[in-house]
Amino acid sequence: MRRSSLTAALVAVSVGAMLGTQPALAETNGRDVQLRVATYNIHAGAGEDGRFDVARQVEAIRSLNADVIALQEVDVHWDARSEWRDLASELATALGMRVFFGPIYDSDPPADGKPRKQYGNAILSKYPILYTQNHSITRLSTQTPNPVPEPAPGFPEVVVNAKGAHVHVYGTHLDYRGDPTVRRLQVADTLKIMAERGGQDPQVLLGDFNARPDAPELAPLWTELTDTMAGKPDMTYPAKTPDRRIDYVAVSRSVRVRATQVPSTLASDHLPVVADLTVKRGR
Repeated sequence: MRRSSLTAALVAVSVGAMLGTQPALAETNGRDVQLRVATYNIHAGAGEDGRFDVARQVEAIRSLNADVIALQEVDVHWDARSEWRDLASELATALGMRVFFGPIYDSDPPADGKPRKQYGNAILSKYPILYTQNHSITRLSTQTPNPVPEPAPGFPEVVVNAKGAHVHVYGTHLDYRGDPTVRRLQVADTLKIMAERGGQDPQVLLGDFNARPDAPELAPLWTELTDTMAGKPDMTYPAKTPDRRIDYVAVSRSVRVRATQVPSTLASDHLPVVADLTVKRGR
């Protein structure tokens, strides 16, 4: 989500105490596997204060102690705002996690011999990744003049092997505009892809939906998925004084939600959402 950052000089607040000391990689109980997931819009590496600081974000993400985390607004050699760095790979390496990056935009390099400019969504996992795909959903490009809604990539899916449970995880960033038309189309595309891909396996949808839970364009999601924060007062944006919830963890009906939290940190202009889930391994 592209919004101007506050100018106050702020530092990240540790979130570890809020999440406690429970290990993310919990022991299985029969067919049950405990899985901690999270979503976080990282604002291309900049905090609520507008200062680019990858180390600050590494510590904020590490404190979530998540097994799988979806990141939005991820620059990969995109431009000077993120020092032309590969944030997807850099964050994954620092956290000791596997990564799949799904670019929304993929542009020619700024000069010969330089890497391509990419921007999009990433999924990090402590567990082995068995499958990856960067799906297309309807988008209204910010990179072309006079854009029209059309299919474009940037809806990554991974299948992780969480101690025998094959979990389909999707990362998304829905359209930010006030007009909900594109978001409505994106929701329809999302549900179609998930219906075709998931089968009987657990499914987790993570991301910045850019709409409040009661937004009409999100209503179709809640007929098929569970909003893990439904009925809770927690807000996720803006990070310093959050007054709306636009970041979500949503799960298929077979997934049990044990706990959810919105930790406090100013390492981005959004707050992360964390959910402790129980999924089944085997069938």
